[in-house]
Amino acid sequence: MGVLTVLWYELQLFKKKFVSITSGSMISPLLYLVAFGWGLGSGVDVNGMSYMNFVIPGIIGMTTMTVSFSTVGNSLNISRMYNKTFEEFMTSPIKIWEYALGKIIAGAFRGMYSAALMIIFSLLFNPQLNISIYFIFLALTNCLVFAALGFMVGMLIDSHTDMNKFTSFIITPMSFLSGTFFPIDKMPFVLRNIIYYLPLAQSTSALRSSVNFGDKSLTTPLILFGYFLVFLFLSIKLCKKAE
Repeated sequence: MGVLTVLWYELQLFKKKFVSITSGSMISPLLYLVAFGWGLGSGVDVNGMSYMNFVIPGIIGMTTMTVSFSTVGNSLNISRMYNKTFEEFMTSPIKIWEYALGKIIAGAFRGMYSAALMIIFSLLFNPQLNISIYFIFLALTNCLVFAALGFMVGMLIDSHTDMNKFTSFIITPMSFLSGTFFPIDKMPFVLRNIIYYLPLAQSTSALRSSVNFGDKSLTTPLILFGYFLVFLFLSIKLCKKAE
C-alpha cells in the first residue's frame, strides 16, 4: 500500500508538469536522432547493419538511463535539501523500503515514458525498426537500474552542485562510451573490457541485438537485475540510516 501511495503522489506531479516533462524528454534525444540519423546515418554501415539500426537502440538506452536517473536523483536531493518533503515521508506510516521502491518504480515509469516517445520518433526515422516484448523488457530493466542508482546517489550527495558533478563525471561519460554512438570494440582493450560490464553497455548491446533480430539471451537481464538489487539494497540501507 505504501508503494502505491508514493506512486500516486508521483503521478500527480507528472500530471501537473506533463508539458514540461514531455518536452524535456523529447528535445535532446530528437536532436541526436536528427544529427546522427539523418546527418550521419545515411549510407553508413556498422558491424553489418545500417547506422540507423545501430544508433537508435543506443539513444533509447541512453535516454532511459538519463531520465530515470535524473528523475529520482534530482527530486530526492531537492526534497532532502530544500523542500524538506523527505522528512514528511520518513515520519509517515510508509515503510522505508516502500518509499524507496515507490520512488524507484516511479522513476522507471518516467524513463519508460521517454522511451515510448523515442520509439515513436524512431519509427518515423526507420519504419522497419523491430520493437519486441524483449526490447521493452530490457528498456524497463535498464530504467529500474538507473532509477535505483539515482535514489542511492540522491541519498549520498548533499548538494545540487555535487549531483551535477556526479552526472558530469559518471553519467555523461557512460552515455558516450557505452556503445551508444560507436562500437565498444573500437576502444582500447583494457578500457573496452571495463566498459563492457557497465549497466548501460550491457543494455545497449542487448537492445541493439533485439532490434536486429539477434540473440535474446537472459544473461543481460540477469546482470541488469543484479545491478538493480545491489542499488536497491544500498538505497534502503541509506534511507534507514537517514531516518
